[in-house]
Amino acid sequence: MGFFDHLQKGGAFSLQPQKTQIRKVVQKAPAAPTRSTTQIPNSRTPRVQSSSERSRKTHALKARSVSSDADARPSKRLTPPNRIRKRLTPETRLSSDDDASDSDTSFEVRKRARTSASAEPDPDRRIRSVKAFSDEGTRPFKMVHAVDITSRQKAGKFKPAFGVEGKPTEILLQYPSASQKERFDSMIPKDNEDFRPIDDIVQVIETVSDNYIPAEEADEFNNETSGIRRRLRRALAVTSESQFREAVEDYNKAIQRLRESGSLAKHLDTTQLISLPWVERILTQIYARTVSPRVESLRQYENGTDNVYGELLPRFISNIFKETKLKSGQVFVDLGSGVGNVVLQAALEVGCESWGCEMMNNACDLAELQQSEFKARCRLWGIAPGKTHLVRGDFLEQESIVNVLKRADVVLINNQAFTPQLNNELINHFLDMKEGCKIVSLKSFVPAGHKIQSRNLNSPINLLKVQQKNYWSNSVSWTDVGGTYFIATKDSSRLKRFMENSL
Repeated sequence: MGFFDHLQKGGAFSLQPQKTQIRKVVQKAPAAPTRSTTQIPNSRTPRVQSSSERSRKTHALKARSVSSDADARPSKRLTPPNRIRKRLTPETRLSSDDDASDSDTSFEVRKRARTSASAEPDPDRRIRSVKAFSDEGTRPFKMVHAVDITSRQKAGKFKPAFGVEGKPTEILLQYPSASQKERFDSMIPKDNEDFRPIDDIVQVIETVSDNYIPAEEADEFNNETSGIRRRLRRALAVTSESQFREAVEDYNKAIQRLRESGSLAKHLDTTQLISLPWVERILTQIYARTVSPRVESLRQYENGTDNVYGELLPRFISNIFKETKLKSGQVFVDLGSGVGNVVLQAALEVGCESWGCEMMNNACDLAELQQSEFKARCRLWGIAPGKTHLVRGDFLEQESIVNVLKRADVVLINNQAFTPQLNNELINHFLDMKEGCKIVSLKSFVPAGHKIQSRNLNSPINLLKVQQKNYWSNSVSWTDVGGTYFIATKDSSRLKRFMENSL
């Protein structure tokens, strides 16, 4: 179900007995002041008091928040998850270690050098929102500003970022589109794991510098001595509010100039891929402004009941997109979509038509908040995502879901803790799916060693060709141990061959 609650830092998570796997969004620290590259957080934070929270390296350095106090301890980094709704009986464990027939998670934590998990470039993808770069895009629209978190939602939990007492003045930040500026307070949280508006400003500027600026204009942003990114970090290193504000204002002017000249739009039009760090930055912002302030509502989920909250992490989901070759002209469906993280990630990263269905009302309420903010954030960033559809109810009964499954190209089912009865009911829906549809699951719908025989000719699982894949550590929210997942492709050819040979 949910997904980004500690997207802004990075770290480990271990499931606690009788607790719900919940994340609380934590602002991840950009890289140290001497570096000019952007540090993007892994998206996730299951926050039910993890028993051990490990510090992780950011690139080659240990990250410290650029807006930390000098005497503050280094903030803990957490890693990201994605989300999962699970059904289980009281005697069923969330882990599937006890089911050797279709999953093997008994091995030690797996770690490997990770390359980019982003989907392959899609020549048919059009990333830029024409509307967001037009005069129409200048009209005000509803969004959650950073100042709404610091001054209203969590008043009293923040203090002046540069040590100046009294009411802080706002900082306005321009995004690469023609949209309104976002309003930030010059504040830092008293709790290092809370939302960090100053870090958010720096990370937005770095993401824009990395992805929107043409090479011939990049020196103004990336010069190691005089570039805007370097000036921002220098200002924070010496705790100079005036220098920080001046650098932000120069950034705003540069972005406005490049937008009006058409340089930003032209550069974005040559882009065919939204990288995972770019995706995570946008989704982190959405989660921090919608789900994170209300994350306690997800504690209604309890292990041992019919619904349990957990998360698949963004990097894992991005890898699934790549493995299934999901493209912008296709249809993605998430059954048990929680607060909607994966639905939004598919629409943003791939640009496809993206559907989700969830039956728990508290998660559905948060998903709708995320969907609204998602539209606003895509407009800010000047991106045209795929269409998103969030359906409230049982995915076995909702007519719109039953219908969309017939034309789906990729279906995600986190059935890690589904009951056998629910899995069997889902299998019947595979009959109506089109040839070539890929069904991604945490447990295989086809038992190990299954063979087509005369006595099981009518079984829907005869239509599935299954591949077992490995996922690695920091892929799911409930454990730091790697495991397996399955990609089942609907393929009637084997059954047809068997029947032809039987004649």
